[in-house]
Amino acid sequence: MAGFVLRRLATLLPLLLIVSFGFFAMLRLGRGDAVLDYLRLAQIPPTDAALAVARQQLGLDQPLLVQFFHWLAAALRGDLGVSWFTGRPVAEEIAHYLPATLQLAGTAMLVTILAGVPLGIWAALHRDRWPDHLTRVISFLGVSVPNFWLGFLLVLFFAVTLGWLPAVGRDGPASIILPALATAAMSASVMLRLVRASVLGVLGEAHLRFARARGLPARTLLGRHIVLNAMVPPLTAIGLHLGELMGGAMVVETVFGWPGLGRWALLAIGNRDYPVLQGFIVVMTAVFVLCNLLVDLLYAWLDPRIRLERAA
Repeated sequence: MAGFVLRRLATLLPLLLIVSFGFFAMLRLGRGDAVLDYLRLAQIPPTDAALAVARQQLGLDQPLLVQFFHWLAAALRGDLGVSWFTGRPVAEEIAHYLPATLQLAGTAMLVTILAGVPLGIWAALHRDRWPDHLTRVISFLGVSVPNFWLGFLLVLFFAVTLGWLPAVGRDGPASIILPALATAAMSASVMLRLVRASVLGVLGEAHLRFARARGLPARTLLGRHIVLNAMVPPLTAIGLHLGELMGGAMVVETVFGWPGLGRWALLAIGNRDYPVLQGFIVVMTAVFVLCNLLVDLLYAWLDPRIRLERAA
């Protein structure tokens, strides 16, 4: 197991290198002039002299590969550059905004699991009956409704009309309820459908018929033979959803005024703040890879066959 973890971690660096260079090149080779954006954010008149000095200070007068390797050498030291808009180090801003995004994504993932898994099991155990039809409608609505529009509806109903929950900000446990629900709606709907399909697959396997023939109690059948075996495929969705929830929280954080990485990155897109966008992509890529590594470890914990294959 330790060797597997080390091998997966070893793939993280090449992946980060490829993604970083690809995004670095897109920013530099895209439309517009980075030097003009820098001078605009610094509120410096774009004279010929100012353009020449800024281009030299930013290293934009050098070839693209040289620029990237200078950025990479600094990033390996923990220096992701300085925001052109705020003048603060990008690493400090990431450390400031990341906890809020992790809190929102973690709460949304908890809602996804607590809502999607029980409803999926309930639907599978009542196949083609009214609970199954009801959960299908719920999952269809959850996938169809955009999270930002759902966020506006939640604010209108629970914050404006009823006055039960705060509409914006991050002030106490109550403020995370609405953004977490808006963020988790689509993921919970997908999880519901995956769990339902997985449980239905387990219900048709031979080992479950043998377990019933042995006279095992219904609770034991459900917990050890149905749910445990059915959870392996949806684990893939959990790993993917966690990365998706962090990335998809960009719009939700803006709707609810949540001070996280997504809202910070959207502001950077509007300002064309290149160092911030580069740091955001690197962090999100690392989080996504680490989430998938965690899922692989959960695979081995849930399914002994995977442990045996890796040992072999």
